[in-house]
Amino acid sequence: MEQTLRQPAVIVGVQLQNDLHFDYSMDELRNLAAACNLEVVAELTQKAAKINSAHYIGSGKIAELAQLAETAEDAVIIFNDELTPSQIRNLESSLDRTVIDRTILILNIFAERAQTKEAQLQVEVARLQYMLPRLSGMRESLGRQGGGAGLKNRGTGETKLELDRRRIEERIYALQTELQSMVARRQIQRKQRHKNEVPVICLVGYTNSGKSSLMNVMIETYHPGSGKQVFAKDMLFATLETSVRSIRLPDQKSFLLTDTVGFVSQLPHHLVKAFRSTLEEVTEADLLIHVVDVSDPQHKQHMEVTEETLKALGAEGIKTIYAYNKADLTDLAYPDIQKDAIWLSAKQGKGIEELTGLIRKAVFNDYVQREILVPYDRGSVVSYFNEHANVLGVSYEEEGTRLKLECRLADYERFRDDFVDVTLED
Repeated sequence: MEQTLRQPAVIVGVQLQNDLHFDYSMDELRNLAAACNLEVVAELTQKAAKINSAHYIGSGKIAELAQLAETAEDAVIIFNDELTPSQIRNLESSLDRTVIDRTILILNIFAERAQTKEAQLQVEVARLQYMLPRLSGMRESLGRQGGGAGLKNRGTGETKLELDRRRIEERIYALQTELQSMVARRQIQRKQRHKNEVPVICLVGYTNSGKSSLMNVMIETYHPGSGKQVFAKDMLFATLETSVRSIRLPDQKSFLLTDTVGFVSQLPHHLVKAFRSTLEEVTEADLLIHVVDVSDPQHKQHMEVTEETLKALGAEGIKTIYAYNKADLTDLAYPDIQKDAIWLSAKQGKGIEELTGLIRKAVFNDYVQREILVPYDRGSVVSYFNEHANVLGVSYEEEGTRLKLECRLADYERFRDDFVDVTLED
């Protein structure tokens, strides 16, 4: 089987004072490059008090970078930051190489991974907004960003880059209008869920932490053979679309489980803005499950990135369960629960019952246990409780149907005039 040749790349980063996560950020850039089918063949770093406004790096480093780039033919130069239009122009002029930044790298990955119409529109809006200020005098360099083995023409393409500013602005407006109608539809669905009083639980976390795998094992555990699994793969940004599935537990308690796009440090603001409507699901959740790949040596930084992103979205105050996934790849004992955290393995399906127990405690605290007597002419009430409550016992008496049940307090109050509460009489 013929292997795809990967385009060589040189990654470049500037470490500013007090930047404690620089090494981690460069490692992450390597992973992002690999996800874009680029092979990192060299790395150049510089410690500086501030960024060089003209070339991002100092003049001495430019010469060093030019020498590094010579070692690999057709190497693309990737900077670990978002470059200004003039920086890209100056760098390409000095190096005579294609220069891209972290932002366009992530946008390219999103463009390739987007499966649904909405995600594709969101990515295209973000790419066009990124490129709009970079059009003037940069057509050639931006056009070159679409070429090469690792940076194929994805999503927007050279023809769109040749559009003048006005046509691009018109395109952005048209895309945003189309997206707005999709947002309105989702808001109606969200309102309906709130009306039905079904708890909403969101899976959040760093990209590739196993959110989709965890969702799939929950579906398979409680709805075997339903065929409602979501796409899951061991790669960055496998999930870009928000998937919502209803999970019904054996005791009739149900909740909506939402899978969301994974986070990454320095997620381009264009993308956050474009995906904000999708990420709003997180801000309205009753509970967050923060999924962590505990086998990754950088998992603490990943947790920080996720928490910073949640804060930026306005979701930092929501009750959270920490699910330390992929424990099977570590020496840690699992399944193991400590307060609001659980160590588990979605791949092995171990710890799901324990996670469900934590979910129960977090979102089903408005349930009451009662014994009620429902007159025979109120049969619809019995049917309702059979479907929406956990019926622990049934007996038929002269006055009606006697139910021993656990139900939501709201349902109990709703039908209070239709039955006799035997618990109170006893």
